[in-house]
This record gives sequence, structure tokens and C-alpha cells, in this order.
Amino acid sequence: MQNSNRLRLAIDIGGTFTDTVLADVHDTILATTKTPTTPLNPTLGALEGAERVLTEAGAGWSQIEGFIHGTTLATNALIERRGAVVATVTTAGFRDILEIAYERRYSQYDINLVKPDLLVPRARAFTIAGRMTATGAEVEPFDEAGVAALTKELANSGVQAVAVCLMHAYANPAHELRLREMLTAALPELVISLSHEVSPEAREFDRLSTTIANAYIQPLMAGYLAGFQARFTAMGLMCPILMMTAGGGMTTIETAARLPIRLVESGPAGGAILAARIAAETNEAEVLSFDMGGTTAKLCLIDEFRPLTTRRFEIARAERFIKGSGMPVRIPVIEMIEIGAGGGSIAHVDRLGRLQIGPESAGSVPGPAAFAKGGTHATVTDADVTLGLIDPKLFAEGRLEMDTQAASRALEAAVGLPMGMDATGAAHGVSEIVNENMAGAGRMHAVETGKDLSTRVMIAFGGNGPLHATRVARRAQVDRILIPKNPGVGSAVGFLFAPVSFETVRSRYCTLDTMDVDGLNRFLDAMADEAESLVRAGAPQGTLVHRRAAYMRYHGQGHEIQISLPDHRLTDADVPLLQRAFEDEYSRQFSRAVPGMKIEILNWAVEVSSKARPVRQSVQTPVRTPAKATGKRSVFCDVTRQWRAAGLYNRAELRAGDFLEGPALITEPQTTTFVSADFDARMDEDGNIWLQRRKEDTYEHG
Repeated sequence: MQNSNRLRLAIDIGGTFTDTVLADVHDTILATTKTPTTPLNPTLGALEGAERVLTEAGAGWSQIEGFIHGTTLATNALIERRGAVVATVTTAGFRDILEIAYERRYSQYDINLVKPDLLVPRARAFTIAGRMTATGAEVEPFDEAGVAALTKELANSGVQAVAVCLMHAYANPAHELRLREMLTAALPELVISLSHEVSPEAREFDRLSTTIANAYIQPLMAGYLAGFQARFTAMGLMCPILMMTAGGGMTTIETAARLPIRLVESGPAGGAILAARIAAETNEAEVLSFDMGGTTAKLCLIDEFRPLTTRRFEIARAERFIKGSGMPVRIPVIEMIEIGAGGGSIAHVDRLGRLQIGPESAGSVPGPAAFAKGGTHATVTDADVTLGLIDPKLFAEGRLEMDTQAASRALEAAVGLPMGMDATGAAHGVSEIVNENMAGAGRMHAVETGKDLSTRVMIAFGGNGPLHATRVARRAQVDRILIPKNPGVGSAVGFLFAPVSFETVRSRYCTLDTMDVDGLNRFLDAMADEAESLVRAGAPQGTLVHRRAAYMRYHGQGHEIQISLPDHRLTDADVPLLQRAFEDEYSRQFSRAVPGMKIEILNWAVEVSSKARPVRQSVQTPVRTPAKATGKRSVFCDVTRQWRAAGLYNRAELRAGDFLEGPALITEPQTTTFVSADFDARMDEDGNIWLQRRKEDTYEHG
């Protein structure tokens, strides 16, 4: 390797494995590795991975000029309830915002309804007098005299963090800022999250819930990020560390420590960025991203080379597919559906005799039974091993010894005996259920967004994505699959292509026919200045890209539609253009516009990002040459439900145009691509594997 100080490092800490990628400035991958995540101190697993790729590439710490990090720590802390003791401070008269929520049950007729745990009991819900209007006018002064009593209540309740959400603070944050100033003076150790900084939007319950989530994980994440940076700096790292966010961009550690809620789902966001880039390279305008790791599976729709985004999602739902059963969080985020279906997902038979998979996971410690680390639970990985789909000698780069007999015993004990099956039957049953769970989640996500999966190409990655891709695609009615290079560490590779960005969304109500254009331009300019200052902290040089949007609706509706704003400053001439754009998008989503209805705008968004790295268009040749197998392996065929001989192929030895028919296994150091019996595989010029379902054959769905 040339002696260059221009290398980039990406580390994605997942629930089971930590993925590490080292690349040069031309985006050439120099080394990758997977190391078991170290739950008690995730930094240790990350350090091991970093040292391993640097050693493999013959490089040193001083040569790294860019470091991008994503982690599931924020997500897991919220799901597992491992955060700080939090109190809330709301405007006097609004103590019960959390208790009232949406004023409805998420499942109307469920007599055993489990309400979402929103982290703060009523005993730790405090109030302070003072009132702003929705336009930001003060109608009641802030009660500074009442802060002393509030301070005493907070101190006596033993809280570590406080979420402040005062009425209409998004329009005028003066009262929140003054309260923080006074609380900090009295309780300097108290961590304080202000709603106008975390989620400056209307809808008090969502804003409060988001601020609580931020406060809940802020002490944990601040300590983790400070320790992470200190350990890597001590190793010789000289560049700043940038953090991947849920919205698909990067931000500084300082911003991440202040707004850790934006780190939720940061790892999966990297996978969506990778899939979007591959979609652009291959000119595939409609894509289904499928990322299956050790703990969860994530599916994301990508249209016109951009992942779908949203401003609202829920964490830790009590009911997997029912909206309202989780903790609502309102931040910019890549829209995806995530289920507890990974290699470590635990299989069990419930009291009704039904086979269930996940969402509990064996994780990395002790891991699946096949890992031979003391794990006894039957998992998806144990099923794949028992079905012959994983070569024990090649798993995890050959660094992890696998016990196939332990996998079979675990499946027989947990599934086989209760259901009267042998180990093979139990493994096949686990495979059937987990693949249908993932395909069903994809179908539901497509229906909810008005999309058709059958026209899409699936881009599959993650440690288990290529292994399950054909089995999931068949059930989801997807006929084409692309397995990219280095799929086992796909999310970490995606980090390398993410821009430094920050998106801010603020509420400012107006109607289209009474829009104050000059005032809105000043409002949008202030938002852009705020976002740009945060982006420049991570990208001091280079051109910045601005995107602006308005969230519009008909008068009386409860939800808005995102409409892009022109790049130039708004003028009166843009008003009819915005109306036409809204009506066109409304017609696309709901079949027709509603004539004569007043159009409102509630929220405005400004995203500032560094310029995306250039995309190289893929050029393909129609060459097809039979690939040479390195051997055979007996696998349980998911189509014929019989044991069959599958061809073995080493991905590193396949060349552009090489073609093969399933059943087959294409192995590489960090994962295996299973080509089902009804699929063909072909290598393209860029090293991607394309899987195509054979239409002329008729098979039972396995």
C-alpha cells in the first residue's frame, strides 16, 4: 500500500457483531472485519476491529483522516430501559401530557392492553408557571420565583436528568432557556434537555416524549462518546470522530452528545445509504433494502436513489405492527421497518404450541448454541447450520469455532421435542417462520406506503442478509436480488458515503393564501444558519447543499404531506406553484385532490449537508460463462424440502460474467450467499452478485 495519510475508518457496533471497514480516499476498501460486540464495554470490540484492519492493510493510526461511527447503544438503552432517572417540567396546567397522550387506546378492544412505558411516572412530572402563544407571544410571564421550589422537588426526587417541554417553546424558547439557566446554577450536575432544541415542532405529546427520550439516554451517551474518543485518541487517532445519525448523515461527537436521540437507528441508516448508492450506480430507481444482522432485520424502500424518510417513529412497541404501542419520537429519520429477526433471534414454542422467533436475541455473549460459548438457546443461526447452509470452517472469517452438534441439540430441545420433529424439521420450521416474518414485514411496509414490491430489486447485506435473501424475496414476490461487495459489513461501508448533514424542522403555522413571504424567508434563513454552523463543525471546507421543504395539509386534517421548496428565496409567484405541487402529491397518494379546500402549512424543514461523494455509473456487459465450483455440500433445499447437493463457490474467485444455477452457496469471509434452487446467480463488472428467480420453473414455496 502507498504511504498515504488519507485513509478512512468506519465502525458499526451492532447487537451481536461490530463491523469495521478501512478504505482509502478513492473509496477502495482495503480491509474489513467482524468482531463480537463486547456489551459491557462496546469500545473494546471496536478497538479490536480497528487494530485488525489497520494491521491487515499495513497502516497506522496517524494515517486515518476520517472516522465515522454508528452504534446501537442509544436504541438498546431505550429498549432495555438502561437510562437515567428522568423528570419532566411542563407548563402549569399541563402536568398530564404523558398520561393523556393521544386520548385513545392503540388497540381498542384488547382487554389485556399494555400501555407504552414512557419512562417518567406522574410522581416525577413537575410544572412551572408561564405561558407563550402558538405565535410566540408571552401571555403570562415566567415564574422565576417558583424555580426554587421546583429545584427542591427535583433534588428530593433523585433525578439525574430533566426534560423541559414548555407550551409553544418551538415558537419562543425564552422561558425554556431561562429555566435551564436557573436550574443549572442550582443543580450543576443535572442533565437538561430542552424541547425547542430536541424537537422544535407543534404537538406537545410527541415533543415531550422525544425530549424525555433524549434526556433519558443523554448521560449514558455523553459518557460513552467521551470514553470512546479518549480511547481512540490514546491509540494515536488524530482526526475527529463523526457520528452517524438516524437521518442518514454524519454529525460531530459534540452535537451527538447534546442530541443523542438522533443516534437512534444510526447503524441501519448506514445500510440504507449503501443501498441508495448502489441503486444509483446500477440505475435501479426502485429498491428494497434488506439488512439482516445478528439481532434484527431492517427493510427500507428506496425510490429515485433516495431512502424514504419520515419525522416520526416509535421505539419499543408493545405490539410489533400496531402504531401507538411504542414510545413516539419525532426527529428526521430514514423510514424503515425493523423486527427482531437476526441470526441470534431465539426460537421457542409458546403455550399454545406455536413456533415463535424473537424478538429476544442470544447476542454475542453467549450467542447461539453453535458458537460454543455456553449458549443453549436455539437460534436462527443454529437452524442455518443444521440445514447445511453455513460452513463451520468459514464462519466469522474462520476465527470462531462452531459446534454443529450443539446447534442440533438446542433445536431438538427447544422446538423438536415440543412439536414432535427431529433437528432437521425443527431447523426448517425456524427458517420458515423467520423468513415469513421478514417478508411479511416488508409486504406490510410496502402496503402502508402505497408501494409495490414486485417491481423492485432487493439489495441484501448484513451478516445474514445474503444467506436469507432468496428465501425472503420469494415470499415478498421479489424476483431480482443484488448482493454487493463486502455485504457482511454493509452498514459500515455505507457510513463512508454519508454526508455530514443536519436537518432541522420547526413549526410556523400559516395558510397558503395568507403566507408572509418575507417573514418566511427570514425564518428559513435562520434555520439554515443554525444547520450550517453544525455541519461546518464536521465539514469545515467544501460546498454545502441546501434542501428545504414544507409540510402541508388541507384545513382540518391531522397529518401533513412533505413538499419540496424551490432553491431560491420565496416570492409571491411561488405560491401557486406550491399549491400545484401539493395537489399533485395529494392526488398521487389519495387518488384525487379536494377542490376549494384551504391549504395549511404547519412545519418547515431545512437540511444542510456536505456534497455527496460522486457516483460512478456501472457499465455491464452481457457475457455469461459457467462458474467453476470448488466442491459440493449437502444442504436442505428450501424449495423441494429435500437434502440436495449444492455447488460451493468462492466469491473471491468469481469473475465478471460468471454464471451459476441454484442450489448453491457462494462463500466469503464474513457471510454466505445462498442461491435457492429456483434462482440463478451472475457476477457483474463491479463485483456484485445478481440473483434472478427462474420464472419457467414451478416450485412449491419453501
